[in-house]
Amino acid sequence: MDIHFFKYQGTGNDFIIIDNRDGKVHFSTEQVKHMCDRRFGIGADGLMLLNTREGYDFEMKYYNADGRESTMCGNGGRCLVKFAHHRGISRNKYHFIAIDGPHDATIEDNRWVHLKMKDVDGLQHNYTDTILNTGSPHYVKPVSDIRHYDVVGEGKAIRYNETYAQEGINVNFVEEQAKGIYVRTYERGVEDETLSCGTGVTASALVFAHNENGFNRVEIQTPGGRLAVEFEKKGEAQFENIWLCGPANFVFSGTINID
Repeated sequence: MDIHFFKYQGTGNDFIIIDNRDGKVHFSTEQVKHMCDRRFGIGADGLMLLNTREGYDFEMKYYNADGRESTMCGNGGRCLVKFAHHRGISRNKYHFIAIDGPHDATIEDNRWVHLKMKDVDGLQHNYTDTILNTGSPHYVKPVSDIRHYDVVGEGKAIRYNETYAQEGINVNFVEEQAKGIYVRTYERGVEDETLSCGTGVTASALVFAHNENGFNRVEIQTPGGRLAVEFEKKGEAQFENIWLCGPANFVFSGTINID
């Protein structure tokens, strides 16, 4: 079976995207894992299907690089919006459905994609660290000298400890800077550091919000580029109107044969 695919990336977080609006594509776990393999397949942090869903501009179906369907991916959502735009779905504001519910999105100057994330109500603290869910579960840990930090070793230790081993958790290491924060992420499902994680930088921005309440905008640096998160803080652990903002770019397209 020949599959026509498109490759997109958002701050280095890269994805295989397939237009499945006719509903004909159904992959096994092994097929997705093979396509995401960087040596024997196309290579990507994840794979997405652009599906049709009544009442929405489209449906987002997301798989991790390990081949399993996963929770919300923020950078993936932004890339899928840009892909939908390139495939002729033209809107001033997009309204689509993902595994964690409805999302809105806009495209600014055909460059940055602004994606509305789910509201967050509740933070769990573990000493100086914080656990929260921004569409996917995240562990946020403040560190120093982040550019030399052992993200893979320390991230794996948290992700596979007895608390999180079964379901998994994404682990974000964060260092405050003069303006904004620097974030590096170990992602479950990829089981490695990725150049950027959309739900991860969103979680990190909420944790590092300093205003008591009101509008916040946090500038974020990742190994793959710059992002921003805008939100309204309603209380100590309540956040609404959360928007993940950053670039999303087409890389290449091609055809792969899947047995």
